[in-house]
Amino acid sequence: MGACGARQIGFGDAIMSGETNLDRLIASMSAELVDGVYVFATIADGAPLPAITTRMMFREAEGTTLILFKSEAEALGLAYEFPCRMITLNIHSSLEAVGFMARIATELAKHDMGVNPVSGFFHDHLFVPDGREADAMDALEAMSRG
Repeated sequence: MGACGARQIGFGDAIMSGETNLDRLIASMSAELVDGVYVFATIADGAPLPAITTRMMFREAEGTTLILFKSEAEALGLAYEFPCRMITLNIHSSLEAVGFMARIATELAKHDMGVNPVSGFFHDHLFVPDGREADAMDALEAMSRG
């Protein structure tokens, strides 16, 4: 463990830490609204991937899920669901942090808002319904203030 309960992970010559303490994660997080409207789409397993830059791609038994800009999905003629905005949580949470996403999802549910969280190596990202991003940002700011 590193300082402040952070777990350190070596990668080549770099050391990267991820915070595991839930109270510190909540108190230290800041939220950043990312430009653009995103959507979730799927393509059949084995189908060629479109020549686009996705925000996320995840292979499932039923097909490959893509998170991409709405405009790109429309240009490709892909059926999509859940027009949403992406909020990046600017705190390096450990992939082993217990309860972080649960606490955030619970808080947003109090505001009658669903969320699709995606964890990257360095940050967590929240996909919230398009049009509700200001409500989500307000709720996250209130959470971090305690």
